[in-house]
Amino acid sequence: MIQLKQERVNMAVKKQAFNPYLPSWEYIPDGEPYVFGDRVYVYGSHDRFNGHAYCLNDYVCWSAPVDDLGNWRYEGVIYRKTDDPLNPDGGMCLYAPDVTRGPDGRYYLYYVLNEVSVVSVAVCDTPAGKFEFYGYVRYPDGTRLGEREGDQHQFDPAVLTEGDRTYLYTGFCPRGDKSRSGCMATVLGPDMLTVVEEPVFVLPSEPYSAGTGFEGHEYFEAPSIRKRGDTYYLIYSSILYHELCYATSKHPTKGFKYGGVIVSNADMHIDSYKPADKPMYYGGNNHGSIVEIGDRWYIFYHRHTNGTPFNRQACAEPITCSIVQAEMTSCGLNGGPLAGRGEYPAYIACNLFCPDEETYVGTYGAWMDGRFPKVTQDGKDGDEEPGYIANMRDKTTAGFKYFDCRGVKRVRIRVRGYCRGAFEVKTAWDGPALGSIPVVSSNIWREYAADIAIPDGVHALYFTFTGTGNASLASFALE
Repeated sequence: MIQLKQERVNMAVKKQAFNPYLPSWEYIPDGEPYVFGDRVYVYGSHDRFNGHAYCLNDYVCWSAPVDDLGNWRYEGVIYRKTDDPLNPDGGMCLYAPDVTRGPDGRYYLYYVLNEVSVVSVAVCDTPAGKFEFYGYVRYPDGTRLGEREGDQHQFDPAVLTEGDRTYLYTGFCPRGDKSRSGCMATVLGPDMLTVVEEPVFVLPSEPYSAGTGFEGHEYFEAPSIRKRGDTYYLIYSSILYHELCYATSKHPTKGFKYGGVIVSNADMHIDSYKPADKPMYYGGNNHGSIVEIGDRWYIFYHRHTNGTPFNRQACAEPITCSIVQAEMTSCGLNGGPLAGRGEYPAYIACNLFCPDEETYVGTYGAWMDGRFPKVTQDGKDGDEEPGYIANMRDKTTAGFKYFDCRGVKRVRIRVRGYCRGAFEVKTAWDGPALGSIPVVSSNIWREYAADIAIPDGVHALYFTFTGTGNASLASFALE
């Protein structure tokens, strides 16, 4: 209870920013970040802890001051799934939304319910107030987009408003599905609902990518649109699921060229600290976007937790203007390494793996049973219980990046579980142990410590359990 109260207090004062950047008990995937005034707002779908499917909860919003990205404020429920006339009993889920400010100065929320192929719209006078249902995107004759003969499936709407025109991007294209041609762009008029330019395809699906430059990274889902200068950036999830890619054009509805990978929630492709094809976290579907906050650009994305595809948490990393793939870190929005002193929760691990390698969590790979470590929490959905790492068996490693270490001589950890062995402390995932901390079986959280000197400098920290049984790691402290 003391630790929980401290987590609430920390949210109210300026502090370091971690990944995930929201509280450990909040599950907001598909993040669309926007700066409105002096705050950054994040809109996304809303997973339920221990839920059986994606996006079971209502839409909520979080925001933070642009100059204090470690201090996020809960704005409350902004839209309920039963607010849509097609969903009075709540039997359908609110999938990934997007928000744009219309020519009338109001804020428009675009979304799709999971079992229909129409784009719904809600509206609000403020960025994070109570949105009210507004209507469905439709052709001039009143037919809803997605329901006219020949229309392709509407999914994951992304929106950008310029003047009295709003550009709407949609589409869901599984590998090998020849009935889906790619990501579509549709232009809407000033009422934010009526189609004034019919859908055109701007990114190819896998069956139609030959010779396009998108081969191997074809469009799957999760479009998001941003503009930097005179260039449009269309961010999307590729057929590899775990990566967010981007394409650029000088025009919003044509001419997009493949740009590269922005982030992978398994840290695939990166070869700076490990082999490019080695997964360093259990990946899965990905969705997010880029945003400029102050004078820096960031990529917002999500990671998978709790050993299923359905408990996703919001993360972010800084990126350069040239968009070199971002590395998954624990410090994310912090603007630099974390202080190499004090106690840190284990749920901020950016690397998590065991000898049984697996790139995809849940639906796209092996179910995360007791063989695999996972970030999880006690209690039920909505309980403000701090997260921890469970299922740490022999040679399981949790990695944290990065820390500015100065004079660290001792390391403490908090562990529970029926286990016996030790946690080795390293500064590289495959490096030598700087020391080890013995642990024994316990069904309550216990603290263990050892004198371990960490060299001065900016380092990653890796904790590898060696021994028998199954350990859970709640936190570590540098002294």
